[in-house]
Amino acid sequence: MAEDLRVNAALVIPGAELSERFSRSSGPGGQGVNTADSRVELSFDVAGSRVLAEHVRRRALARLAARLVDGVVTIAASEYRTQLANRKAARERLASLLRDAVLPPAPPRRATKPSRGARERRLTAKHQRGALKKDRRSTGD
Repeated sequence: MAEDLRVNAALVIPGAELSERFSRSSGPGGQGVNTADSRVELSFDVAGSRVLAEHVRRRALARLAARLVDGVVTIAASEYRTQLANRKAARERLASLLRDAVLPPAPPRRATKPSRGARERRLTAKHQRGALKKDRRSTGD
């Protein structure tokens, strides 16, 4: 049984809800690549999870929609030569992905206007730049 995955302080995915598959990896490893199942696919059923609160599940499903297959998100890791290192990398990537997906939305931006002084400084800078460009022009003699 896989160990629990800590996403953030409030969310811990139990190992029972994670699914790991191992297969042969391409890349570094020499002849060992042909015999060792070092590639890891870590899957988490977002739609069917009992750990996620309903509003968090909806937010995660919406933000991960492009990565989901039947409500399941899958992370593959094969950059390391050992299965253990790839398992760790996959878990870190899944935690990071879920951490970003369950963040509450940013507060809406409050519209503001530039101050009178800021408008004046902007116009003064524009006039100075225009005068500089005017001075550079040839007189057409």
